[in-house]
Amino acid sequence: MFIKVRVVAGVKKEEVKKKGEDTYLISVREPAERNMANRRVCEIVASLFEINVKSVRIISGYQSPNKILSVNFKEDH
Repeated sequence: MFIKVRVVAGVKKEEVKKKGEDTYLISVREPAERNMANRRVCEIVASLFEINVKSVRIISGYQSPNKILSVNFKEDH
């Protein structure tokens, strides 16, 4: 499954807003440097779907606030 994520990094309060069926707005405390925000986004998405963080990968948008993530539910057995 693929989801689209818009990331806002470096905010005081983390939050997740569902914008559409497969679109989310995620705010994270971590700054957008040294891959810290990307890692936190993967952790948040994994906890949102109750799967292992290794089942979430960024497919597109490593250096952009707009990202496409692959969420694999089958690996989490």
